[in-house]
Amino acid sequence: MAAAATWGRARVALSRRSPWGRGGAPPRQPPARRAGGGPQERAGAALPAAEYRELRERAAREPAAFWGALAREALRWDLPYHTACDGPLGRGRWFLGGRLNVSVNCLDQHVHRSPDRVALIWEKDEPGTEVRITYRDQSCKVLNGCWKCRVPSSPGIRELLDMTCRLANTLKKYGVQKGDRVAIYMPVTLLAVAAMLACARIGAVHTVVFAGFSAESLAGRIIDSGCKAVITYNQGVRGGRVVELKKTVDEAVKNCPSVKHVFVAQRTDNAVPMGNRDIPLEEEMAKEAPVCAPESMDSEDMLFMLYTSGSTGKPKGIVHTQAGYLLYAAVTHKHVFDYQQGDVFGCVADTGWITGHSYVVYGPLCNGGTSVLFESTPLYPDPGRYWETVQRLKINQFYGAPTAVRLLLKYGDKWVKKYDRSSLKTLGSETGGICIAPRPSEEGADIIPAMAMRPFFGIVPALMDENGRVIEGNDVSGALCIAQPWPGLARTIYGDDQRFIDTYFKKYPGYYFTGDSAYRSSEGYYQITGRMDDVINISGHRLGTAEIEDAMDEHPAVPETAVIGYPHEIKGEGAFAFIVLKEDTAHIECVKEELRSIVASKIAKYAVPDHVLVVKRLPKTRSGKIMRRVLKKIVADQSSDLGDITTLDDPNVIAEILDAYQKYKTEQSASS
Repeated sequence: MAAAATWGRARVALSRRSPWGRGGAPPRQPPARRAGGGPQERAGAALPAAEYRELRERAAREPAAFWGALAREALRWDLPYHTACDGPLGRGRWFLGGRLNVSVNCLDQHVHRSPDRVALIWEKDEPGTEVRITYRDQSCKVLNGCWKCRVPSSPGIRELLDMTCRLANTLKKYGVQKGDRVAIYMPVTLLAVAAMLACARIGAVHTVVFAGFSAESLAGRIIDSGCKAVITYNQGVRGGRVVELKKTVDEAVKNCPSVKHVFVAQRTDNAVPMGNRDIPLEEEMAKEAPVCAPESMDSEDMLFMLYTSGSTGKPKGIVHTQAGYLLYAAVTHKHVFDYQQGDVFGCVADTGWITGHSYVVYGPLCNGGTSVLFESTPLYPDPGRYWETVQRLKINQFYGAPTAVRLLLKYGDKWVKKYDRSSLKTLGSETGGICIAPRPSEEGADIIPAMAMRPFFGIVPALMDENGRVIEGNDVSGALCIAQPWPGLARTIYGDDQRFIDTYFKKYPGYYFTGDSAYRSSEGYYQITGRMDDVINISGHRLGTAEIEDAMDEHPAVPETAVIGYPHEIKGEGAFAFIVLKEDTAHIECVKEELRSIVASKIAKYAVPDHVLVVKRLPKTRSGKIMRRVLKKIVADQSSDLGDITTLDDPNVIAEILDAYQKYKTEQSASS
């Protein structure tokens, strides 16, 4: 599914080469829908051809009316809106005059209808241990242990609405009010979700910071957003390792005078130092009432801000508002994945990224779904972790990053085939807010691997040439833009509205620029071909690095590649390829030659990389983004000035790549 908003890179809907094998169930046929239903009910994953075309054309022709009808049907309002949309692309405001509370939409409405439905399944880092909690049922339904609640006299605290209300009341007790900003520095846990919803309940603005960022990165985000409080754990656990979260927070808040309180929950049994502003979270929650009156929020009030990883420049605090964001997350979750009540939805993203916000928390919970929280890694305790989890939890929809899929390709099919995947109905590979995807579609319509395919209802893509003109027709390539507003689009960059306009709307006036290049096939389907800034100029030929990577990835021994440009005294720029090989690969030099032949035949001889370096793994952020600027620094012999690498999933990868690069240079010098 392609994410085209400011939520992340647009990418493909299905992995290039599926690691799931053939053991999964065939796609489920959509249930019959009664005639005359509203747009939320009618816009299913696969529709009769005439109905699908009518919905798509109406959404493009009358976006305000289309989204307005969906908003009335899908959301629970305190006060109905009077205007569906006002303002042009980049300045659009949605559902003006309307008031609602996001946590009510995600919790209270489902409590009244089905209180004993499981809301969250927390797949803990410890293998084989999950915790299930309902939307709210006073009898605690917990498997394999509790969520580290320290107060056995308060069983209701283990259910999601109660947990959220107690946490919200705790925040209010310590002075957090509507409009205040709260930093959440927690791994993927039940309390992390409750913290997000608690902020939404009282009208505070949350900014979730990935619980792997350094103290410096955390402090920068706290300072920029002016956070009044931080919510964290004593420690975290990931991949069997203990992560010192409280210690990092302590270091960060030394330079953050806006922070008045640090709320500390317990993930492990280990004690950590507690200072004057530190509050033991579970103890305080136990003293609070399990009921908290929700704050009625304007549709365009800020819901949260989320900072970009900082891998390409100063982190940007992307702002999302209440109603438009919630509607878009819920509608895309329901119809792109064909989510039905009773399904178990498994998005393995971290809540520190927008994918986790939209497709772990807000989308599934607004739809009253059952959502999996995945705290661990795809390799712990072995490369079968995802598929063992699918088997044990009977996951129906699995949604993961393409980089994780490619990582697992390195270990072959044995770990996949070891487990029963028959519960799976839908597989997705992407990040962010879904704008282009294989579904919804006409009944029986194609799904083509490695293609994002069809724009979602109300999304109008446009391909632009270098002169800013729209490229018409099919079998064409250009810069991927979106031509009209949609409610899930971010509203601004916190504190820097001009940067928001310059980044996303200045290059192609009147259009939202995704930053991606794309190909529109002869059938009219969209394929994302790479970032526009990932382009190298080889002897006058402009070439996207993704083209070379895609060609090399076709080799069965190569699960991952990263291609960068480097200065070349004759060609201006040359291509340098870093490749990861499967574990059992032999005859490495033969593989390199085969890769060069593939690139020459698939693209051209001038595109063949001058250098091919085998590495154990690539430098990635936790969200799976390859940090190519790090690779460029290494090749340029500037490894002493790598810049901010705190967003790296594992900084040890730098030493590994440097060692491989130095050995490669030595070999090259000897051979010449």
